[in-house]
Amino acid sequence: MKKIIVALGVVLLAAALYYFLGTDGNAKKSPYRTAPVERGAIVETVLATGNVNAVTTVQVGSQVSGTLEKIFVDYNSPVKKGQVIAQIDTRLFEASVLQAKGNLENARAALERANVLIIDTERTYRRNRELVKDGFVAQADVDSAQTAYETALAQKRSADGQVIQAQGALSVAETNLRYATIHSPVDGIVISRNVDAGQTVAASFQTPTLFTIAQDLTKMQIDTNVDEADIGKVRTGQQVTFNVDAYLERTFAGKIVQVRNSPIVTQNVVTYNVVVEVDNGELLLKPGMTANVSIHVRELPGVLKIPNAALRFRPSDGKKPEEKKGVGGQRVYLLEKDGKTREVPVKGGISDGVHTQLVQGELKEGDPLVVEEIRKSTGAAGGGSPRMRVF
Repeated sequence: MKKIIVALGVVLLAAALYYFLGTDGNAKKSPYRTAPVERGAIVETVLATGNVNAVTTVQVGSQVSGTLEKIFVDYNSPVKKGQVIAQIDTRLFEASVLQAKGNLENARAALERANVLIIDTERTYRRNRELVKDGFVAQADVDSAQTAYETALAQKRSADGQVIQAQGALSVAETNLRYATIHSPVDGIVISRNVDAGQTVAASFQTPTLFTIAQDLTKMQIDTNVDEADIGKVRTGQQVTFNVDAYLERTFAGKIVQVRNSPIVTQNVVTYNVVVEVDNGELLLKPGMTANVSIHVRELPGVLKIPNAALRFRPSDGKKPEEKKGVGGQRVYLLEKDGKTREVPVKGGISDGVHTQLVQGELKEGDPLVVEEIRKSTGAAGGGSPRMRVF
């Protein structure tokens, strides 16, 4: 019996200790979550979106119409400048070259006939001029010979023109024949192929695009659209960080190389194209990827900075902040050692989206600022689990 009484006493004592110590511990636990005032660098950024593109992209087309006989490259094929990448059926072009050569030969023959005629008419004209002095021929014969000679000279000039014209036609035919063999204009990689073997290419109205070749995928650029409200802060040479959906855990770096003055107007919203140079030596970035860009427009090292969550926090006690008390119209709540909060007016400077520079305010490094309030939800018996009020 005594053992039962002793055991019961131990249990009651443990329960009492748990109740009192647990209650005291909960009472001492702060109902606020805090974040300290920090000292460090803060970077003001301008956010924008854009697309990753190759620095130089060449669209390879066809100058002539015809049927594609062979295609020698495919997607992602590396090519060298001058390499044959496609072949159009050349039979019609070869026939045109033969026809042009025949026309040139005819024109040259006509020129030779004109030269012979000049020699003959000149000889007759010269002889009649001598004979008319002695009365052996009439003056009319001399005039006729002169007319024939001058006509032969004109025919020679016409024959010269026909030869030049035939040479030009032959040059066009030979050029079209060369255009039937399509070469790569640059060193690079084929990123797009728009045709297949056997397909007819029509170049009557505009040059069709057969391939798209990126000259160097190790050097990329991002074409971003920066809002007109922020474009005044952006300068050539500023550093940029960005990420793409394919590698969310990784941050890439770049540099602004061009701020274009031409406006882009979309639904009455004005933006400007800012070109960012990117090193893609690992070939992770691919043309067309969407990039979320942060442009570092200004950096302040070694300044006091406060969490943006502290600027947004407002207590749930129903008390309104004192009007016009803040030096900059902003206020934060400092958690004192006794567990109470004190309103502190502050003036903020630049922000990086997470922290804001402290320009004015009675705060020092390490001061705990309230960013969140943790409240207990009461049940029927007065107990319950804590719940957080997030701002």
